[in-house]
Amino acid sequence: MNQMLLFFLLVNLNVYSQQTINQSITHNSLQRDYIIHIPSVYSVNDPIPLVFCLHGYGGNANSIMSYTNFNYISDTAGFIVVYPQGTLLQGSTHWNAGGLTFGSNIDDVDFISSLLDSLSDQYNIDLTRVYSTGMSNGGYMSFLLACNLSDRIAAIASVTGSMTIQTYNSCNPQHPIPILQIHGTYDQTVPYYGNPSWTKSIDDVLQYWVNHNNCNPTPTTISIPDINLFDNSTVERLTWENGSNSVVADHLKVIGGGHDWFGAWGNMDINSSIEIWKFFSKYDINGLIENTSSITDASINYKRLIKIVDILGREVNTQLNTPLYYIYNDGSVDKKILFE
Repeated sequence: MNQMLLFFLLVNLNVYSQQTINQSITHNSLQRDYIIHIPSVYSVNDPIPLVFCLHGYGGNANSIMSYTNFNYISDTAGFIVVYPQGTLLQGSTHWNAGGLTFGSNIDDVDFISSLLDSLSDQYNIDLTRVYSTGMSNGGYMSFLLACNLSDRIAAIASVTGSMTIQTYNSCNPQHPIPILQIHGTYDQTVPYYGNPSWTKSIDDVLQYWVNHNNCNPTPTTISIPDINLFDNSTVERLTWENGSNSVVADHLKVIGGGHDWFGAWGNMDINSSIEIWKFFSKYDINGLIENTSSITDASINYKRLIKIVDILGREVNTQLNTPLYYIYNDGSVDKKILFE
């Protein structure tokens, strides 16, 4: 009986059940909160990648955890995901992302670094595979981390974010960094074509990282299948390849897309969260991981639209005032009616 009890104690010490926990650290005399999700595959004996997921201006850790659904991807792909909470500035949560939030004196780069220190004390994290992503203000913050915390960040992805003028002019990464930029051309909050007073255009941002990473000057361009006929947008993937350490600059250009986490709302031809992890999974801090296969859509049982049919089961294009049936790969069906 004692041997059996010891066996179960050892199992419990080395294998975690899937869990989502609200925690905090003290940084510069402030309590800084975050949510951490630990997949069931986590074991103290095996180092595991970590993804920071940063909310937008006025958002919060709970909301971005909900709409990105990274917890589910974490469980299937095997990484820890952390949702830090920004501090208040004039009543709104924010990240002090390089001149974007005037009047803020919060050192969020040092906060993320200190949070990583704290997490690595608690969990067996693969410190060569730490990534950052975020929406809008969280995307700006991810670029700032790529510039100012490059000794700890392996790759970043921005959804509807960009680089501020200040970040762009002072960026000094210490190694080639793979970057994925997901952005809509009709974004009215963070303009795709920039604003000379506060934000760089997406083309300028991409060109910076193409140059820094020594990528091919001309991208390969692929059209993403337009599987959703009703989101008024399409997607192109532009990839600047063959950078130092085999890194790339990658861009999912949502033509007609707005200020959206694509796949949660807005364009539904891509799922931002899946695209981000597929991208991250290829790289560590030294560049392309040799002999690795990127995660595939099939390895994540994510609900995806297959086709749209009418009541007789015939595939259809847009029909108004008519019941349409949206059929998904998991076997589920949604009934919708489009009105004029």
